[in-house]
Amino acid sequence: MKFTRHHLILNPVTDLVLPPYKGSTLRGGFGHALKRVACVDRGRECNGCILRSTCAYSYIFETALFNGVHGKTGGSRLPHPFIIEPPLDGRQLYKAGDKLDLNLILVGQAIDYTPHVILAFEELGKMGIGKTRGEYRDNGKYKIDKVISTGYDGETETIIYDGKSHIIDDPGVMDSAYFINTSPDSGCSKITIRFLTPTRIKYNGKFIDDLDFAILMRNLFRRLSWLAGIHCGEKWDMDWKGIISRAEEKVRTVDSDLRWHDWERYSNRQEKKLKMGGFMGNITFEGELDEFVPFLRLGEYLHVGKGTVYGLGKYGVFGDGV
Repeated sequence: MKFTRHHLILNPVTDLVLPPYKGSTLRGGFGHALKRVACVDRGRECNGCILRSTCAYSYIFETALFNGVHGKTGGSRLPHPFIIEPPLDGRQLYKAGDKLDLNLILVGQAIDYTPHVILAFEELGKMGIGKTRGEYRDNGKYKIDKVISTGYDGETETIIYDGKSHIIDDPGVMDSAYFINTSPDSGCSKITIRFLTPTRIKYNGKFIDDLDFAILMRNLFRRLSWLAGIHCGEKWDMDWKGIISRAEEKVRTVDSDLRWHDWERYSNRQEKKLKMGGFMGNITFEGELDEFVPFLRLGEYLHVGKGTVYGLGKYGVFGDGV
């Protein structure tokens, strides 16, 4: 599994008026801006464009079409190769001179489009984001202060864009890519998982707020293996049935304070508000956890469940041996 984690620091030049949870707004703005800077024929649908196989927008936002999946089961549900992690403080007003920080994760082949992505966020700053209509029409503008690529150790940092020149050190983007070793850990028998943003996991066709370990791992393995196969060219040949069986039999829940958190976003495409609630809080598992810990650590970066492009499904893992 290969991915990069970029930290974007934005400087407002006018007031930014944003919702308490900013993930949907940032994702929507990013999509519009990326299409503007990458698409040579904006009046044409991606499905009918002969350039879709080389287009940054098509690959990042229309992943199923880019991969040639048309009308096949699951095609529209191919995971996108990016995650936006907005600030979680609930702040809504940013004035000129303030800073707005966010993280952007790019997976596999999407790393090659890093310059397009940064250019899109630069363009979004000129277009405006958040409330930009009516009395707010002059709001929403910002400039990029810098983009920092953070290494796997969480300490190594490479400035890849300084807000003036474009990519400063293009090789540095790949040098800071994360390569996660999924060999089993040892000595881990108890962990606590803290879900930091609403997490939307379906079981038997319904979103759940009462999680067990096997359901979590089934969803996490599905997401990670699809990301690896579609975007990293890696096929995970694993005994999935045996792994899930051990998750059911060898690990139990010992404590949980998970709670449902309601959230909704407005869909421009559907022209209506959509419910996007999910569970948050802590849950503690105990048992034979060694083989699962590396994948749980990988999920800390790549999230779990639905709506990950908005930053949903973000969690942290705590415990001895983690």
